[in-house]
Amino acid sequence: MFQILVIDDDISIQTLLKRMLEKQGYRVVAASNGEEGIAQAIAYHPALVICDWIMPGLNGLEVCKRMKTDPNLSTTFFIFLTSLDSIADRVKGLDAGADDFISKPIEKNELKARVRAGLRLHQLSQDLHTQKLLLETELAEAAEYVRSLLPLPATEPFSINSRFIPSRQLGGDCFDYYWLDSDYLAIYLLDTAGHGLKAALPSISVLNLLRSRALKGLNYYQPSDVLKALNQTFQMNYQNDKYFTIWYGVYNRVNRELIYASAGHPPAILLSGTSSKKTEIQLLRTPGMPVGMFPESKYVDAYCNIDKSSSLYIFSDGAYEITKLDGTLWSLDAFIQILVSLQNTIDRQLDQVLNYLVALNSKEAFDDDLSILQINFD
Repeated sequence: MFQILVIDDDISIQTLLKRMLEKQGYRVVAASNGEEGIAQAIAYHPALVICDWIMPGLNGLEVCKRMKTDPNLSTTFFIFLTSLDSIADRVKGLDAGADDFISKPIEKNELKARVRAGLRLHQLSQDLHTQKLLLETELAEAAEYVRSLLPLPATEPFSINSRFIPSRQLGGDCFDYYWLDSDYLAIYLLDTAGHGLKAALPSISVLNLLRSRALKGLNYYQPSDVLKALNQTFQMNYQNDKYFTIWYGVYNRVNRELIYASAGHPPAILLSGTSSKKTEIQLLRTPGMPVGMFPESKYVDAYCNIDKSSSLYIFSDGAYEITKLDGTLWSLDAFIQILVSLQNTIDRQLDQVLNYLVALNSKEAFDDDLSILQINFD
């Protein structure tokens, strides 16, 4: 049974409304002023409120504003009872959060109809709120599942750390690292176009495919071959417009050689040196279209040697395509300089990078998914 709150300083109007509504089968509580009405609303959480506009002390406008800003009362249907009928007054009421109006003197059939309509809308709001909470719970569970698939930090034979901040609960970034054998480490990071669930599903598909080595006959030691196989497997079509960029590398720890290939992805950054003033910066990138765009895309390998005291950073473009407080877009060069300045700090380098990016960002959340892999080879 729906509960209705009547707020009116006129006891005769209050009694009339209470009697009419109770005859319709509703439970009714009443209040004689605005402060008492708000207290009753907090106590009973009514489905609908009928409130007089002009009252001594706290008037109807203030009562409406305070109720609508309370998360526990925001879906309560609010009807103003008023003799004011100008457009300007109605606009004021709507701006305060009112959902409907009933004019004085009260007409019985109009009251019944407006209350029925208001309760239908309240029930719809409640149902939508319930569905929203259910969806948020399911998305949170899905996000936790995605995080559980990402690799844990490594310390031996060298340290590997990562950070992952989706712009929503689910994101299109994904990464992994694992040993192909005792000497060869595969490392990759991919960024699916778009955000949310639709972007997360292809990312997880790629992770599972590569981790299980399900593409039979593929040389997982040859990055260009891996990208070619992914491009053949994940072609865009009319039902699926998702493509992704990826950087994939294989490191031989015996001869300290890295072979890599990329598909439309930002360059990996290799930093070598013992101080920020003597740091050598290498941008590791090869030509190649994003995976899924064109069936005949070509991918090539490149090689580099890893000097001692080197660090490799692989990241998505969300790490540097950040809108600053002044409205301008940050740059890859500026991001690289942050990495260089932290190259020889003792620990928590990625936390320091993220703290800087959060401070730089002009919004509460990042516009794009952000992920970073850091490999310290010594």
